[in-house]
Amino acid sequence: MANVTFSSPLMPRDVTVYAVAGERGTLLALAKANNIPIPFDCQDGECGSCLVEIRHYAPHVRAGIALTEKEKEMLRQLGKITRQEIMDAEVNDMPPRHRLACQCFVRHEDIEVRFEGDVTKPVQGPALSLAAAIYKGGAGIRTLDQFLSFAVALEEDAAQHYEQLAAGMKACGNDDVAMLFTQLAGYSRLHLKEAQSKCQRFDAQVSLPAKTAWPDNATPERTSLWEGDPALKRLDALKAALQGERRGYEFYYAIAHTTKDEEIRRVAREFVKEEAEHVEKLKQWIEQEEAAMRARAASPSAA
Repeated sequence: MANVTFSSPLMPRDVTVYAVAGERGTLLALAKANNIPIPFDCQDGECGSCLVEIRHYAPHVRAGIALTEKEKEMLRQLGKITRQEIMDAEVNDMPPRHRLACQCFVRHEDIEVRFEGDVTKPVQGPALSLAAAIYKGGAGIRTLDQFLSFAVALEEDAAQHYEQLAAGMKACGNDDVAMLFTQLAGYSRLHLKEAQSKCQRFDAQVSLPAKTAWPDNATPERTSLWEGDPALKRLDALKAALQGERRGYEFYYAIAHTTKDEEIRRVAREFVKEEAEHVEKLKQWIEQEEAAMRARAASPSAA
């Protein structure tokens, strides 16, 4: 048996799965079987989209390495392998740091596999709810300054909301979910910085709208979760966060498709694209959490 730990910004936390060495299974096949979101396209070593970085916990232990010609050529084109690494692999049985997941077979050793998101794949927007078709953006947005003010308010409120949830979960002893909300708050702070940078780019005069400017007196991404719930599970927390991100997406989408101002439309579309990426990331986290739950349920130790 081999322990393979997958690590990526696309995932809420590192995930370790068990693989049977010698079954001729590739890292990509193992990832797909466990809903690990390694990007891939051709699955035949010719596109380089499934590039991964592998950390060997016993880096000085020699083991047979099989690098196909297409993998070597692709890694060379990507600038991810040197002539010395190829020689070490073929002569000294020492593995290179980077591999293609579709060409790398699991061996009898514990490793960590790191990968980034696929920045080349276009992001498709999530399905819209009926609310997006009729939502006009609260009090009515007529200027770019107004729109960016709403955007800053939305992202800032989301960050504060997650921080409050994290503190509440911590206080009631739900440390696992508290950690998740802390992480979500951090991401919301990054989203806030993105909105603030757009304000600087357009020299916007920001004036945060009152809560009454929003439908139901609440910003779209605020969830309905209680601040202290010791029984709340990570999966439920992620699903609630996904609902909030979807509403944030719909807010920006509605403005982009209802405003008559071309500048507002152009900037709103930037937010639409970013929010679609946030939605997809949360969906991947949820799939990962569900896969982890299934793995725990199927584990003999869970019986």
